[in-house]
Amino acid sequence: MTGPESAKSSLESIPGPPITTDLDLEKVSTKHSHRTTKSARSGHVPQTAQDWDGEDDPDDPRNWSLASKIYHVLVPALQCFTITFGSSVYTPSVREVSRHFGVSQTAALAPLTVYVLGLGLGPVVSAPLSESYGRRAVYLIFFPPSLLMTLGAGLSKSYTSLVICRLFAGVLGSGCLAVGAGTNGDLFVPLHRAIASALFLAAPFLGPALGPAIGGYVAMKKGWRWTQWLILFWGVLAYAVSLPQKETYKKIILKNRAKKLGLPPAPDPLPSGMSKFRFILIVTLMRPMRMLFTESIVAFFSIYTAFNFSILFGFFAAFPIVFESPFPEIQIYYFNTGEEGLVFLALGLGVAVATMLFILVNNLIYKKKTMQRQMRGDLSPLPPEERLHCAMIGSFLLPLGLFWFAWSARSEIHWISPVLATIPFAIGNMLVFGSCVLYLIDTYGPLAGASAAAANGFLRYCVGAVFPLFTVQMYRGLGVAWATSLLGFVTLALLPIPWVLYRYGPKIRRRSAYT
Repeated sequence: MTGPESAKSSLESIPGPPITTDLDLEKVSTKHSHRTTKSARSGHVPQTAQDWDGEDDPDDPRNWSLASKIYHVLVPALQCFTITFGSSVYTPSVREVSRHFGVSQTAALAPLTVYVLGLGLGPVVSAPLSESYGRRAVYLIFFPPSLLMTLGAGLSKSYTSLVICRLFAGVLGSGCLAVGAGTNGDLFVPLHRAIASALFLAAPFLGPALGPAIGGYVAMKKGWRWTQWLILFWGVLAYAVSLPQKETYKKIILKNRAKKLGLPPAPDPLPSGMSKFRFILIVTLMRPMRMLFTESIVAFFSIYTAFNFSILFGFFAAFPIVFESPFPEIQIYYFNTGEEGLVFLALGLGVAVATMLFILVNNLIYKKKTMQRQMRGDLSPLPPEERLHCAMIGSFLLPLGLFWFAWSARSEIHWISPVLATIPFAIGNMLVFGSCVLYLIDTYGPLAGASAAAANGFLRYCVGAVFPLFTVQMYRGLGVAWATSLLGFVTLALLPIPWVLYRYGPKIRRRSAYT
């Protein structure tokens, strides 16, 4: 038995309260105000905890003031920036770590690899906990232990200790990556969600770009341990900012309201006891993996974004080869560690441009089409395929940047040319990923969409973790031009994915077991 029947029977076999709501608490009106409502200012007393007490319920995060919404977007954004900054700030110190602990340069990349791997594994734990305890708990509980592991990494006396501490720092710090998009969904209706998502996604993209730019000079002047102290500095700041936050997850808000006012609670869509554990096992582990192998939309977009992210992480190993020229067979530019780290600022510039472009395309296409539909009296949402315009633009920018970099990184060509080549790659990478996130959520809804996003994140970070380990050998064996061109050819092969989904997505979605 496959398809919807098998999914239904898997859940019905779990004893406990029937799971009939499919997290109905997520289904709220898209007509909520984006400013504090009159009822919020007049001290309105809620009369129910079963659902929002009308469209103007002041506890509904979508009715909060704009300043409050911006703050609650800033909380996960700062944490995501810190965690992804922590992945790349280590890379300028790879050769020093290699000498300090007497290991090969490939082995010295392992603290980067296990950290990125941890970013893929951590959401398996943090995502289901957010269902039971809310977003706020994930932000406040997981982040401090991650900082403690970072402290341990900075104090490590052995290579093994460094690797283990970096692994757990990634696992524990990834909670914000798992639930940050959910927070945006709590705060904004679909029409305005793309803008919030673009601003939020800029943070985890800027982290890897700014890490080497700052860490390069720190590692050169102060040593590799100071790269870990930089993470702690940002982490303490991000955690302090997050302390005043309120819960944004509807189910938890209504649950707390019922306790506070003595009202009947909303029905819990999750069973209790061991049945709840089995449900979480199905939803957080089995369903994402099942979707990765049975849902063509999830599979193809996950492969696409995973490869793009892997190239980004591969740059952490490739840029020192190109711009510092540590190997005799590749002599191009002769930057020091600090100067080489500044090259990554071009990636950050690309992220900034992509953020503005993402918002612009959303306003010119998605928002305009939504308004036109509503003027005709049709209040239904646009097809998910309307989220793919940015991905279609980005699909051309990815190979453009890679081929430009491949054949301009030569000693007779000024170094600014390959540096500028990374900008279109960064723009394309973020445009494709941003479209992917919105497309998956719009296609599968809040619950199955979270599983689809989890599958995407798991593959993305697991593949990205491995890439730096063979990048050095690939560039030394093939040379800069052909090694980078090989990556460009793969992005050309993957280029049709958003275009095919835009054309045939509706037909594919009709065959899905989850739509």
